[in-house]
Amino acid sequence: MTPSTAFISKVLFPLHEYLKGHTTVQAFKKLEETQWWSEDRLIKLQSTRLQNLIQHAFIHIPYYQQIVKEHGIESQDIRSAKDLVKFPLLTKSIIRNHSDALKADNATKLVRFNTGGSSGEPLIFYMGKERISHDVAAKWRVTRWWGVDIGDPEVVLWGSPIELNTQDYLKKWRDRIFRTHLLPAFEMSQNNLDYFISEIQRIRPRMLFGYPSAISYLARHAQKQGIQVNNLGIEVAFVTSERLYDDQRHLIEIVFGCKVANGYGGRDTGFIAHECPKGRLHITAEDIIVEIIDPEGNIVPQGESGEITVTHLATRDFPFIRYRTGDIGILDNQPCTCGRSLPVLKEVQGRTTDFIVASDGTVMHGLALIYILRDLPEIESFKIIQESKERTKILIIPNSQYKDSTTLFIQKGFKERLGENVDIVIEQVENILPERSGKFRYVVSHVTA
Repeated sequence: MTPSTAFISKVLFPLHEYLKGHTTVQAFKKLEETQWWSEDRLIKLQSTRLQNLIQHAFIHIPYYQQIVKEHGIESQDIRSAKDLVKFPLLTKSIIRNHSDALKADNATKLVRFNTGGSSGEPLIFYMGKERISHDVAAKWRVTRWWGVDIGDPEVVLWGSPIELNTQDYLKKWRDRIFRTHLLPAFEMSQNNLDYFISEIQRIRPRMLFGYPSAISYLARHAQKQGIQVNNLGIEVAFVTSERLYDDQRHLIEIVFGCKVANGYGGRDTGFIAHECPKGRLHITAEDIIVEIIDPEGNIVPQGESGEITVTHLATRDFPFIRYRTGDIGILDNQPCTCGRSLPVLKEVQGRTTDFIVASDGTVMHGLALIYILRDLPEIESFKIIQESKERTKILIIPNSQYKDSTTLFIQKGFKERLGENVDIVIEQVENILPERSGKFRYVVSHVTA
């Protein structure tokens, strides 16, 4: 660790979190310790925290007060993760319809967040400082697993307008102090790709962070152009928000000369699982309980695939209890040789987005179109299909709020991204079927860049 990195990670970042009223440092120190606990001791910690969350929800969350009346559940019925089957599942639809009732009556200074909508169902929810602190601490711990730290030079290839549109004076200075450099993943044009590569060469980061599709696309560009970027001192590329494919991992490792660390989670779910240097996806069990369920909501035997359901134990202000992610996964019953007792996700399926090609040839991340739809309360679900450069079809499941002006708003936003001459066809449907493989893809492009 360089003196600059040490000063940032041990002085500046803790001061920053303290001034924001976060308990990130305390949570991080605890996580550094608990990852080495025995499995039994970790389960006891998890059970205690679960009991506290359930008791708090029954007292302070109006939605769960109603659940108690309807289902006859008492707080003492939920003593451990195994008892969660007695508790009703939480869905995006429930959160959208009961957003206010899910806020704790004693919560203060909640922060509004949006999901990226890659599940096809955009979501607005809220976080308190406890949740934010624990999520940041979980990410910090994983960073340490790979021999890098907060304060090491980092390039973030990302596409969320939350990050891209709030680059005000203070945030720019904050990123500069912490040596984080943000590059927008929305538009992957030739000029932008050349610029991204030149910035990475100039910055010489120790870590990359972003979508696997975006980082691998950039790696492929460097490879085609014969640009050497495997000698910059990059230690690791952290990838998340999409399924990581083997060919993407191999390409990134070869071109950038670094390891690839896969992560699974999201804004709504938190940091569910992260890959350790031994190649296993460890669940953040101190904060996250993962259940694998079948379509009827029953727990499937360990080793079998099913829908990943998450209970986040640091969400007292806006609880996520038995939250259905819509992703398919498999739990592993084999311990990891790294020595950590944290449980392992053997496989995560069903997360992917495509690149979209505008009429002028500009390549952009599929999320650039998702963000147009994700906050619209008139839409329950959607799927974007780019049939050609001249035609893009959007399947939409509307609700009663949908009106003609919504159609015009969507068409305008898509034309601004894809080109004014592009035919934007909006088709209202009752159901959106998965692919033949059984996996859902919410942005599908049939156009080759």
